[in-house]
Amino acid sequence: MAEASTEGGDAVFRIFIRADIQRVWRELTKTGEAQGAVFNAWLHTTGLAPGGRMQMRTGSGKYVIVDGDVVAFEPPHRFVHTHRFTQFDDPACQVSYELRPVGDGVEVTLRVIGLPAGTQTGKSMQSGGHTILDALKAICETGRPGVGTRLMYWMFAYMEFVLPARTRAEHWPMQRP
Repeated sequence: MAEASTEGGDAVFRIFIRADIQRVWRELTKTGEAQGAVFNAWLHTTGLAPGGRMQMRTGSGKYVIVDGDVVAFEPPHRFVHTHRFTQFDDPACQVSYELRPVGDGVEVTLRVIGLPAGTQTGKSMQSGGHTILDALKAICETGRPGVGTRLMYWMFAYMEFVLPARTRAEHWPMQRP
């Protein structure tokens, strides 16, 4: 299970994954298919480079869950992006994935920088950090997330219609005016 701590107001989650660093990196940055570690959302982007836009969308592409900009992209060690849940009016924060080879695997650190404390985003990120890293570990080590996670993703796929109207993709264009 992922370890969690707080460092200077940032939420920090760490986990060791017994897998090749390229495998872990691909799971965190792949486009064109669901990201099993990130709630089965699909990464849409104008380019995985600093300044590029990125969104995490539902499988149908009709809803945007997270909207942000790429801040840093240093394969296969570091990916940083701004992060705003589209369903909340909370301020944006940054999410950083840092991968470090250790022995026969990779230490993955997920850092939420500027976590807006006391907000829905803050609450979601506190539990989401564990879920993401635990699913990432399962996928990279066994090829798929655990049964409970797969059931949760199945429900997400069939229940996306309950997402707030404000999260519909037409309200979150990839190109800014």
